[in-house]
Amino acid sequence: MLLRLAYLTVTNAFALLRLLPMSDRDKDAEILALRHQITALERQLGKKNAQL
Repeated sequence: MLLRLAYLTVTNAFALLRLLPMSDRDKDAEILALRHQITALERQLGKKNAQL
């Protein structure tokens, strides 16, 4: 459990460091891409729930 917490802390710290030098335009593009991925995953989840 402690190892997992340490891993998550380190990966989140690196993710934050990666975002610091990005411009607002780059951040907006990444947000749009992530929203698209979420929408696609929600559609897939909806189809699986309909089959059950």
